[in-house]
Amino acid sequence: MGALFNEAMALRQLDTADSGCLVFEGELNEHWTIGPKVHGGVMMALCANAARTAHGGDVLQPVAVSANFLSAPDPGPMRLETRIRKRGRRISVADVELMQGDRTAVHAVVTLGEPEHHLPGETEPLLSANPVVDLMPPEPPEDLAPIGPDHRLAGLVNLGAGCDIRPVLSTLEPAGDGRPPVIQMWARPRDVAPDALFALMCGDLSAPVTFAVERTGWAPTVQLTALLRSLPADGWLRIIATCLEIGHDWFDEDHIVVDRLGRLVVQARQLALVPPKPPAG
Repeated sequence: MGALFNEAMALRQLDTADSGCLVFEGELNEHWTIGPKVHGGVMMALCANAARTAHGGDVLQPVAVSANFLSAPDPGPMRLETRIRKRGRRISVADVELMQGDRTAVHAVVTLGEPEHHLPGETEPLLSANPVVDLMPPEPPEDLAPIGPDHRLAGLVNLGAGCDIRPVLSTLEPAGDGRPPVIQMWARPRDVAPDALFALMCGDLSAPVTFAVERTGWAPTVQLTALLRSLPADGWLRIIATCLEIGHDWFDEDHIVVDRLGRLVVQARQLALVPPKPPAG
């Protein structure tokens, strides 16, 4: 299996005696990991794909994905047990359990619908408070390095083979005045245009906001909800990540994902555990 994102999203339907449950097999290899464990946003996107495929792969997209992370799987084969809970004219709902062996790693509820339409003459939203457009240009600066060999995040973020990810490293540093971080990055898949699933993954792409308080260890996500607001245009996706509060045990993290045309593509919020304080010395 290669490192491209569309290969990571590939599913194969398995035979099952339960007519109400469709079971798919997928695989997330070492290219889709944070440290040794599979990246949460990629698992969420795979759950969204299973729900969309089980529904029939029509015009409906995963407009909302609410995922609870129950365990952190290793790279390898995954099984996705999928049930359609509601099949409606405009809105459908599916349950997905992503499993490795007999252990459930992710339980997701996926709402399927049509994202925002962008019709000629109606390109502007009725109201927008999108902060990304004024903060970041459509494309990254030419001297902004992608995550890869010799990058500061190499060995931690292993998605660089399948994605071109360009974080602004200075936004990972402590602000020094108590302000919340505003982590900035650009991302796009390699050799293919970004789609709904890639955009959803970008709702969990940033390094943890706890970097801003010098807590840089593993920060496991407990719950993540992502909203697909519109389908992305071809090109770079702009991402900012921020938070309201980093406690001693828990922290929140919000992602806003905007495409090259300035359209809001994904909003995501997660609840995660604060990494332990590094040992003194």
